[in-house]
Amino acid sequence: MIIDLFIPCYIDQFFPETAHQTVKILERLGVGVNYNVEQTCCGKPAFEDGYWDACKEVGEKFIREFQNERYIVCPGSACVNTIRNYYQSLFFNSALHNEYKLVQRHVHELSEFLVNVMNASDIGARFSAKAVYLNSCACENSYSPAMQLLSKVRELEVVEISGGLPCCGMSGGLDRRNEEFAVSMAEVVFEKVAASGCQVIISNDYNCLMHLEGVISKKNLNFRCVHIAEVLTSGWE
Repeated sequence: MIIDLFIPCYIDQFFPETAHQTVKILERLGVGVNYNVEQTCCGKPAFEDGYWDACKEVGEKFIREFQNERYIVCPGSACVNTIRNYYQSLFFNSALHNEYKLVQRHVHELSEFLVNVMNASDIGARFSAKAVYLNSCACENSYSPAMQLLSKVRELEVVEISGGLPCCGMSGGLDRRNEEFAVSMAEVVFEKVAASGCQVIISNDYNCLMHLEGVISKKNLNFRCVHIAEVLTSGWE
């Protein structure tokens, strides 16, 4: 099987190791990876800030670049949500309606693809930590696949918090429109993580982790944020 890899712009610019780890996981499972070097962005920030025409322009480029009828795998759940749901408002009954629907059917967040398509569970990882899992509000369907993968990681204890962790404050561009409120939401997350006895936060989206890391740095907090791709590529023999 060959898949098309979509690396969100913020991962490409700030967290390229997550992209490399994603490729390593896929290749470990025998998946061929095609990467279109012309890809850029899904348009998420523009859509959330009300610039729908700008988002549509970027979205048109994205849709035309991913028309190979292959699975599209992305290590950023917020971007997957943009393509699956935000694009619905922009391209339904448009000139690119059929092309959009094709992309919508094929795009998968990394955890979803590994479990639901590849039927994978144990990637052979070892990650010594006691951690909580923060599921992105943008892609709630990825929670179960991610937890299945993490449950097979040796030396990792994932503590489940009753009711789950709340939104970190990044969702919907809130961090750009109301920084103070977004930070206060992140602080609630840290309070719940601390109460669980954990210092490590694992997530499937660097949108969330990037926001949390900013608060950690500014307030000098003792937490560590880790993308699930890093966990799944740790300790390989």
